[in-house]
Amino acid sequence: MARYAGDHKEATRRRIVESAGRRIKQDGIDGAGIATLMADAGLTNGAFYAHFSSKQSLVAAVVTDQLEAQAARIAELPPGRDGLLGFIDWYLSTDHRNDVANGCPSAALLDEIARQGDEVGAAYERGVAIIADEVADRLARDWSLDAGVAQTRAVGLMTVLIASMQLARAMTDAAKAEQVLVASRDNIRVLLAA
Repeated sequence: MARYAGDHKEATRRRIVESAGRRIKQDGIDGAGIATLMADAGLTNGAFYAHFSSKQSLVAAVVTDQLEAQAARIAELPPGRDGLLGFIDWYLSTDHRNDVANGCPSAALLDEIARQGDEVGAAYERGVAIIADEVADRLARDWSLDAGVAQTRAVGLMTVLIASMQLARAMTDAAKAEQVLVASRDNIRVLLAA
């Protein structure tokens, strides 16, 4: 009988979390059952409970993974104002609007997070705090803001980004969606210049 490598279980878990992240953002938390999530990872339903105690624990793992990846992306931006402004331009782009499965987890899932219970809510809260701190650090450094002001602006910036993307995605008219994205980019520049 062949044995799996020592990291096989962790690699399988990572594959489940990554594929579930795309599916859950695309179809919603309640729109993706365990069977679909496991099929996306190339596994059977029976393998699910070797990695997760419940769908809620998988969703919490997905939320943690997605938000950590987003925080890492922000941390890796080029230094200076152009780095953060470039991220904002990408975030409020038509490409991001159209690519829900590979985009921001907050914009895709925020309306569902509050109904998922404490495990998912706590994972989301931790992840958002990491992102807010990363953005605040950049604002304090690159915009020479006091730490408290930078934290407030970071939360405001995240609020505008997420709500703007959700609104743009809700528009069926492409021109109106683009209007939301352009107006939001303009408003964020005003927020950052204040």
